[in-house]
Amino acid sequence: MTRSSWKAEPAGPRSVALVGPYGSGKSALFDALMAAAGVPAKRAHNVSGRTMSSELRLGHCTFMDEPWSIIDCPGSVEFSYEAWAALAAVDFAIIVCEPSPDRLSNLPALLRSIEEFGLPHLVFINKIDSLAGAVRETVEALQPYSKSPLVLRQMPIREGDAVTGYVDVVSERAYRYCGQDSELVTLPNEMREPEQKALAGLTEVLADHDDALLVKVLEDVVPTSDEIFATLHKDQASGTIVQVLIGAAQRGHGLLRLWKALRHDVPPAAETARRRGITPSDQPLVQVFKTVNAGQAYAGKLSYARIWRGSLRDGAPLDGARVGGLYHFASGEPVRVQAAQAGELVAIGRLEGVATGAVLGAAGEALLPFPEPVAPVYAFAIAAKDRKDDVKLSGALHKLVEEDPSISIEHNRETGETLLRGQGEIHLNVALERLANVYNCQINVASPKVAYKETIRKRVTQHSRLKRQTGGHGQFADVVLELAPRPRGAGFEFVDKIVGGAVPRQYIPAVGEAAEEAMQKGPFGYPVVDIEVTLADGSFHTVDSSDMAFRTATRNGVAEALPKADPVLLEPIDHVTVSVPNKFTAAAQRLLTGRRGQILGYAEREGWPGWDDVEALVPAAELNDFILQLRAETTGLGSYAHHFDHLAEVRAGPGQKSH
Repeated sequence: MTRSSWKAEPAGPRSVALVGPYGSGKSALFDALMAAAGVPAKRAHNVSGRTMSSELRLGHCTFMDEPWSIIDCPGSVEFSYEAWAALAAVDFAIIVCEPSPDRLSNLPALLRSIEEFGLPHLVFINKIDSLAGAVRETVEALQPYSKSPLVLRQMPIREGDAVTGYVDVVSERAYRYCGQDSELVTLPNEMREPEQKALAGLTEVLADHDDALLVKVLEDVVPTSDEIFATLHKDQASGTIVQVLIGAAQRGHGLLRLWKALRHDVPPAAETARRRGITPSDQPLVQVFKTVNAGQAYAGKLSYARIWRGSLRDGAPLDGARVGGLYHFASGEPVRVQAAQAGELVAIGRLEGVATGAVLGAAGEALLPFPEPVAPVYAFAIAAKDRKDDVKLSGALHKLVEEDPSISIEHNRETGETLLRGQGEIHLNVALERLANVYNCQINVASPKVAYKETIRKRVTQHSRLKRQTGGHGQFADVVLELAPRPRGAGFEFVDKIVGGAVPRQYIPAVGEAAEEAMQKGPFGYPVVDIEVTLADGSFHTVDSSDMAFRTATRNGVAEALPKADPVLLEPIDHVTVSVPNKFTAAAQRLLTGRRGQILGYAEREGWPGWDDVEALVPAAELNDFILQLRAETTGLGSYAHHFDHLAEVRAGPGQKSH
């Protein structure tokens, strides 16, 4: 392989996803790449009504006679699922980051997804004009999160505080930035030694995977640039190394060099399909990676999809559905096309009943892997402002989850609330804006209630008599009830100790049912749990006693007994696992103990070198906004999972921290 391969014959459709932290400049790079291909983007347009920073953008362009699909993925960790879904659909990923080791946020999780898909990728250090330290510091900070070595292909040239160009490490040539293009200049003397060190380091990394190159290194024979290029391309394609390029998207710096790298290193669509285990055939095979309810202007619903195999035509049948329009996105606007081929990313209209992640195509085809949404970590309690809009709200919520599977809806029976769950405050606020602006649903929002319970600490005996005479048959029931605490988690139990017919057998079931019903609300207003009610004695009237009378007497007796039995409030305690880089382990432990958490221990996170899992028991009342503080304390890297563990006595007031 020689450098002349930049001018290789045009390839078929290929696709690239831009991923990286919020603020890294992915959207600017997307716009710049499209503009360099002759397609200026209109960023103000948004099909779904969501903000640009919270939704992926799909664009189509042609560069040097080759068709490309490019996805600009949202950078906030709260919208990571959009990026993961995009990675499942493309041939290649560009990891975009700033030249600062402190601004890597969601890159570890993204890199893991990229590696799980076996997706070739490179790193583009954007905003190189703002470089303050050494670019290698950013590479070294990112390296622990990558299984493959990161190799720096370009080194910045500084003039004073300004970055004015770069040195290509392999060709040993220097270039001055001139807008989108660059001008060949003489290699500055002060760059010769650093460039030689960088080239030696790159060659050593490549030699680890190439015997012929290794022999030359061991024999102190300098390999040619063409030999290094060939090995670099092979290793980049196999994923054994990851190239690092630099540039500044807003200034157009480094764009053409990046485009050349894409033409050279992005695998053909057919190769990506083979890697995903797709059997070659003329039968179309399509996977939906994004759903947008876009309004009537764009056929109501658009399904963004990867055509893995075969071709599609507008109006053609597809697994019982009909393709109701095929769309490309030029300059941000949907443009209807008549047909699309394998390797393309397209928007398909009116695929009703087809969910995100669904695979359409020949019967019997194995399902393609698709990322599962992570468990929600933040929630709002929501309700329609007008009860007559409940049905409309229900339909809108269904569409919301269809568009974004990382959102979930839960109807909490214990608190009676409808919970909108997601990945953070911004994530859910965007969902609320969409409910209001797109679906015209006016919503009341509140913090979720905690499902407190009550129990008792001591045994009590309560006599309860009902005696009413209103003419004709009266009402009479007489019961002696014993209330006693049970072990935590044991639940409710009714015990019958009646002997000698003090209460006729036909009335005893009514007493048990009424006692259990009375547990629905205790002295503090919450359900009562872990209690035993014993019917110890009683009496009856042959005419005036009835099921109804014994029910009433029992409910009255329980209501009178509970306040005397030393009632106590219980709160749900969750088992929490916090995952953080180990440099933040101590900070995570402080956050947990500051929220009344009991630390159970910590250990290295399986499969994540340099990361720890911290386990703790934490009151559920402390968790709803925990993710916000955790991300703030861990530069966006921390995450957690939780599940209910047990109920425990409240040591501080509901929702209050103990001191």
